[in-house]
Amino acid sequence: MRLYDTLSGGVREFAPLRPGHVSIYLCGATVQGLPHIGHVRSGVAFDVLRRWLTAKGYDVAFIRNVTDIDDKILNKAADAGRPWWEWAATYERAFSAAYDALGVLPPSAEPRATGHITQMVELIERLIERGHAYTGAGDVYFDVATLPDYGKLSGHRIDDVHQGEGVAMGKRDQRDFTLWKGAKPGEPSWPTPWGRGRPGWHTECVAMAHEYLGAQFDIHAGGMDLVFPHHENEIAQAEAAGDGFARFWLHNGWVTMGGEKMSKSLGNVLAIPAVLQRVRAAELRYYLGSAHYRSMLEFSETALADAAKAYTGIEDFLHRVRTRVGAVVPGEWTPKFGAALDDDLSVPMALAEVHAARAEGNRALDAGDHETALTHAMSIRAMMGILGADPLDERWESRDETSAALAAVDVLVQAEVRRRGEARARRDWAEADAIRDRLKEAGIEVTDTADGPQWSLSDGTDK
Repeated sequence: MRLYDTLSGGVREFAPLRPGHVSIYLCGATVQGLPHIGHVRSGVAFDVLRRWLTAKGYDVAFIRNVTDIDDKILNKAADAGRPWWEWAATYERAFSAAYDALGVLPPSAEPRATGHITQMVELIERLIERGHAYTGAGDVYFDVATLPDYGKLSGHRIDDVHQGEGVAMGKRDQRDFTLWKGAKPGEPSWPTPWGRGRPGWHTECVAMAHEYLGAQFDIHAGGMDLVFPHHENEIAQAEAAGDGFARFWLHNGWVTMGGEKMSKSLGNVLAIPAVLQRVRAAELRYYLGSAHYRSMLEFSETALADAAKAYTGIEDFLHRVRTRVGAVVPGEWTPKFGAALDDDLSVPMALAEVHAARAEGNRALDAGDHETALTHAMSIRAMMGILGADPLDERWESRDETSAALAAVDVLVQAEVRRRGEARARRDWAEADAIRDRLKEAGIEVTDTADGPQWSLSDGTDK
């Protein structure tokens, strides 16, 4: 298996530190508001990675943190007149619900920043003792100049670093970043050797990754917007403290609208509950996971609708096989599918295998070759299961009476389509046209394609 490592700037062969065991840390949500589709893309992308590693036989430890103390959380809670902890807890539940709705597996552990203050204080003490951090005006800062290779993840030159923290009285150098913030009136705080205060953003993940995965682990993942300053500053702290930290750095691309990153400040947010009023959860998961994880995903209603239609095509094939042939259990993925995921998690290539199997399966089913159709259906279940979107998985089989009705209609329509095909074969054009007209009157269009006759309802639902 080969993965693109941001730190080395290229694709590298992946082998875990411990044979048979893979350790992954994913930067999770800052729970300041409702999750939108840009927030959860990393959850979907790296859920596929986790499922693939598990399918390959690895025991996977997957840690995804929750940032529940942050300037944005405090400011929004204050503006709303609500306690900060209630605000954070409310939106933590919203994120958990969004992940669950999209079939993202629960992490092995989901630590909160506020639950690991002790570990952060111990880390900061180590950095001060080793000469990489200092106190000033009640705060604690990391001394960037003490690391000659600072900037190696992002490519930033140390002379051009801007942490985005603004001017601070206690900083010796404005390129330095905050490890611990001194207490301010009305803000939550915890006791430390340097006085009461609260953690800086970049410290929590280093402390929690070490706590749950050890001084060195296999993969650190997150959105590409975290490369600088967050992940750059994580590496700086970990290495300054003497830890090996992450061996691979994986970053997913943004969801964009009009070429811009989706964010609340741009006013182009699509909250998960709102999107789920337009498409089903499985269709939204399919859409968010369909592009290569490192690419930008440009959102449009057309693209979302196309993804939903593609997913429905897979789903309907499986329903047709189950109706005509019998139970469809997961089988084996194809070699090309496995090769695609082993090639830096190339989901687009993997999905091409799924759709090729669907086309072959439909042809076999129409030809009465039930054994071949069933084999393809079983393979599709295996592949879509690894992608977290198997339509026959019990969590997604909520297509209600519509699915059953369409399956029953499909049996009747296919009988008419076969009769039409037989009439065409014997050049009985009048009979063939009569059958087509009867179906049209019933709101069913039949189209002759390279994959054989396909029918659709008047709303364009292809079968």
